[in-house]
Amino acid sequence: MLSSATDSMRSRGSVLIIRSDEDVSKGLENLLLLDPRLNSIALDAGPLPLRLREPGFEGLAHVIVSQMVSRASAEAIWKRMRPTEGALTADNYVLLHPEAWREFGLSRAKADTLSRIAVAVASGQLDLLALSARPPDEALAELTALKGVGPWTAEVYLMFCGGHADVFPSGDVALQNAVAAAFGLANRPAARELASLARAWSPWRSIAARLFWAYYAVKLGRGILPID
Repeated sequence: MLSSATDSMRSRGSVLIIRSDEDVSKGLENLLLLDPRLNSIALDAGPLPLRLREPGFEGLAHVIVSQMVSRASAEAIWKRMRPTEGALTADNYVLLHPEAWREFGLSRAKADTLSRIAVAVASGQLDLLALSARPPDEALAELTALKGVGPWTAEVYLMFCGGHADVFPSGDVALQNAVAAAFGLANRPAARELASLARAWSPWRSIAARLFWAYYAVKLGRGILPID
């Protein structure tokens, strides 16, 4: 029988949303009931991190800035981008001068993606807050329809900003390595194979992702979550 957290977390229609450490703990209880093979992995992994940011333009921008660069580089860029006071909003981003991205240290591709997102949000075309209440497949489709926003970016945003409980970034190399290590696989599973494996963990796939990241971090001795 699934934990009562399944009912208490249905705060946005039928979409399970994670907003607290308690939600993570209850989600893990349910996940281990779904797949008892994960019990030993959970013992090795220790407490699972929440690492949740507020949904909105700033959260998505942070995911994009952090992608494919070192943590130190991402922090330096983010420090230059973020206003001294208040949040980084779509409205204030669209008002930046055209060459501001060079001063931030962004790549041209990331700058173009952020500009497209900012325009979409500022114009009302994209409602990032509302995506938290949408089923994951619908939310992912809307995000990836924006040029420059790939599946990994959309999935990480929905997990760590939207709070979606049933998202699994199967293209994440660290997750692929973690699953291979945890299950003693000879080879790292490809994204499609890992996505197929992860279906067994629905509707708690975001908890499963946290579990494998935490497990692999213990094995490596360092944090490997895609968002700080």
